[in-house]
Amino acid sequence: MLEFENVSKSFWTGRQRKVILDRATFRVELGNSLGILAPNGTGKTTIINMMAGLEKPDEGTITRACRVSFPLGFMGGVVSKHTATENARYIARLYGLDPDYVEAFSRWLCGIDEYFDMPVGTFSSGMRARFSFSLLLALEFDIYLIDEGMPATTDAEFNRKAGTILRDRLQNATVIVVSHQAQTLEKFCRSAAVLRDGRLHMFDTLEEAKQLYDYSHQG
Repeated sequence: MLEFENVSKSFWTGRQRKVILDRATFRVELGNSLGILAPNGTGKTTIINMMAGLEKPDEGTITRACRVSFPLGFMGGVVSKHTATENARYIARLYGLDPDYVEAFSRWLCGIDEYFDMPVGTFSSGMRARFSFSLLLALEFDIYLIDEGMPATTDAEFNRKAGTILRDRLQNATVIVVSHQAQTLEKFCRSAAVLRDGRLHMFDTLEEAKQLYDYSHQG
């Protein structure tokens, strides 16, 4: 499971203190995927990064008692001056996996041919998205973190292959999706929460969460 206990996080914007979370306590049990509805500008990415361990809370504790993925679309582990081959093998070793397998899987899924042996810094944004997504799918996690839904690539064949693998993977994994759109969550989640004024309001159903979200959006 993944647990937040009395977690607070805020930023100084230069003019005022922006509160992301205010003493938030919640847990995500394996097998119960969670969607979090949060308007743009409320710190969605910060929360995802805290779940992944990329950012620390100001106060409180975050417990990860399972394998939590890096956020979908996160390129922090990828070194631009190294080739996709080098990056894939490095990340495999980082997660204790077989470098040959991760390289072969990523190479197959990306479908970028000889570019796989070129520095990632020379890739187009679409190729980078495909590469980071392929790495995420090469690694097996208990909880997958998704910020704003699937990374959009313009390559239909890649999207089809990746989507099929992800759907298979997610049947056995738990997903946490943070989005400002309820329809993004419908694909993945049964229970949902609404982030509002630094508080996370948990609901058993997405329908209930949507009612509060729509109401607070209008208010």
